[in-house]
Amino acid sequence: MDLQDLIASPAEGATPVSPAFVGVVRFLHITPRAFLPMHAVPQITLVAGKGIEGDRYMIGREEGFYSDRPEEGRQVTLFEIETLEALKRDSGIELGPQDHRRNVTVEGVPLNHLVGRRFLLGETLLEATRLSVPCRHIEEITGKAIFDPLINRSGLNCRILKGGVVRLGDAVRSL
Repeated sequence: MDLQDLIASPAEGATPVSPAFVGVVRFLHITPRAFLPMHAVPQITLVAGKGIEGDRYMIGREEGFYSDRPEEGRQVTLFEIETLEALKRDSGIELGPQDHRRNVTVEGVPLNHLVGRRFLLGETLLEATRLSVPCRHIEEITGKAIFDPLINRSGLNCRILKGGVVRLGDAVRSL
């Protein structure tokens, strides 16, 4: 199946119309194991149906905190930079892009509206499977009370339909 076939085939139960947007990749992070710090990188390689090369949740080598609960729809995770700004503004909590423990921090992308939809991340094609749920684990790691402020703003889990390289500054586009 080529990219055009994947784009033309909507996710099961998805509404064919999605919000139009063009956003940008601001930060990229991976870590090989749970509890290790996230490492900022200039690019990541997404592998269709598997995950991110070198990341803790790559299917077949899972070493993340939730690896005992494997999930195909959590191959790559996204987070809005606008949420970091809102945390600081509304709750006085400073959280860096490495602290939320998602892989891709984007700007100008309405993540909460993409569940069940497909979109382009750089040269890759993703399908948004569900919103991420905040967890107490992130509070343990950061030492900050961020669980409640992150409810409904904790990022987006996605399945990788077409892999490739994602770089800082790449566009994030609706289909």
